Amino acid sequence: MNQENHPSNWKYTSPGEEGFYEIVTPENSACKITWIFRLNLNKGSEYLLKKDELELNGVIIKGTSEIRYVEEKQDLGKFDSFYLPAKESIVITAKEDCSIFIGGSIDENKGKFFTREYDLSLPLGDIHQIHGDAPYRREVFMTLAQEDKGSRLICGISCGDPGQWTSWPPHQHTDDLEEVYCYFDIDKPQAAFHYASRKAGEFEYVHPVSTGDCVIIPEGYHPTCGMPGVKSCYFWVMAAHKPESRRYDLAVNDPNFG
Repeated sequence: MNQENHPSNWKYTSPGEEGFYEIVTPENSACKITWIFRLNLNKGSEYLLKKDELELNGVIIKGTSEIRYVEEKQDLGKFDSFYLPAKESIVITAKEDCSIFIGGSIDENKGKFFTREYDLSLPLGDIHQIHGDAPYRREVFMTLAQEDKGSRLICGISCGDPGQWTSWPPHQHTDDLEEVYCYFDIDKPQAAFHYASRKAGEFEYVHPVSTGDCVIIPEGYHPTCGMPGVKSCYFWVMAAHKPESRRYDLAVNDPNFG
């Protein structure tokens, strides 16, 4: 086990002030192919988003904005999302104060720009899913599904039930995918708890997390639990180590937990 990569070092807190921020990169973390950015805009401000080598999947976690792609404009509300291939650009204009989490990974010219409305009325299927049963039920909405065209990323929004577990039983996909959980809608002093471990059958470290906190998962197990009355809600970003591992069915459960 690499002690320099101890799970106690896996939490990153993103700023809430206006600006564009690099939160997680291969240069500042144990992740090799995953980037996390946060964009905060005050009402009326705009930002040109473009990355020359990264595919990007962004989700609005607060407020509303207008997205301009080429000559096309579209309004996006809370939890709406967009996919932007490398070398392409969008202009984001805040219609009210807004915050956007953006996941990135290596682009291999396989995806095309699209937006997705957050719609939990969709029937259960590729985009809208329910995972598990009480006390570890979570509702999942794919912002970039395995079935969507992309290079390395699979991303989505997960919300557990109040005071309950998510991502249970503990599972890992170390050989195939790394991941980051970006938490939202958990205002301090409320918190959820992100359990991180490289060892089956153990919880090496527990991170209290609130809105704006991001926890990387370069390896190992990563269940979460909300404090009483609190939903564990997060934008998760998975990046495949190789294109053929861009799949959602590669998780291996910890045999010590049912």
